[in-house]
Amino acid sequence: MQKNKVRKAVIPVAGFGTRLFPATKVVKKELFPIIDRDGRAKPVILAIIEEAISAGITEVGIVVQPDDKEIFEDFLKNPPKKELLNKLSPQNQEYSRYLEDLGSKITILLQEEQLGYGHAVFCAKDWVQDEAFLLMLGDHIYASDIDKSCASQLLDVYEQVNQSVVSLTTTPAENLHTSGCVTGVWQEFNAILEVTELYEKPTIDYAQQHLRVQGMVENEFLCIFGLYLLTPKIFDFLAEHINQNFRERGEFQLTSCLDRLCQEEGMRGYVVKGKCFDTGLPDAYRQTMIDFRNC
Repeated sequence: MQKNKVRKAVIPVAGFGTRLFPATKVVKKELFPIIDRDGRAKPVILAIIEEAISAGITEVGIVVQPDDKEIFEDFLKNPPKKELLNKLSPQNQEYSRYLEDLGSKITILLQEEQLGYGHAVFCAKDWVQDEAFLLMLGDHIYASDIDKSCASQLLDVYEQVNQSVVSLTTTPAENLHTSGCVTGVWQEFNAILEVTELYEKPTIDYAQQHLRVQGMVENEFLCIFGLYLLTPKIFDFLAEHINQNFRERGEFQLTSCLDRLCQEEGMRGYVVKGKCFDTGLPDAYRQTMIDFRNC
């Protein structure tokens, strides 16, 4: 497969945010505020976009519900009203210009029906075309432990291996029910894994029998950190599931297609040097508000 520079990122944000109801009845969860390390209040989606841009991504596709298109366009494409702009500090006026520049890199994509995360990813197919792309969750933000951002680390591994790469983090057994889990063979211990299986939200019994990774503590496993670098082949498997109406838990899922991508093309996992913060659950969002600024 020809290796080209990764230019595009996809961020699906078309879910209903049911776990943060009733707040999500009036505010999309991706627009919930966080405070960054500079003390600036910004919506979650902006932190995710900035993570992508930090890795050299030049185009970002955001998959939304049709009813939400205007909301995201207003934030990402339109400058503040003149009366608000005039009241901003010089620093915030400069930041407003930065947001307009950022907005020029954004394309709004539509998911006409909410049929699952895999379906939302598939809605970016025509925009992505035949390029490898960075896939990001709409309710996770990141803080790197090193000079390179978490997304940059993932793209660096892709440049090395020329295969799809999933970001990984160590997870205790009691949290497996919330995550996609992988197993495989270390290429570089505690850094790069040759993935042999991906499994969505396994039971502890299944994980202990099938998802153990040599060298790890008995009750710890490798779970997906929330960033993916995928080849366009993933769309073939998603299309097959959609055309055959193959649903898992009532929806079209991504993880089983990732496993097929792994079997057909090979896949690496990378243990990210950084922290992932979940903003999609009440307790996790509250903790993110406390911890993220101090990272």
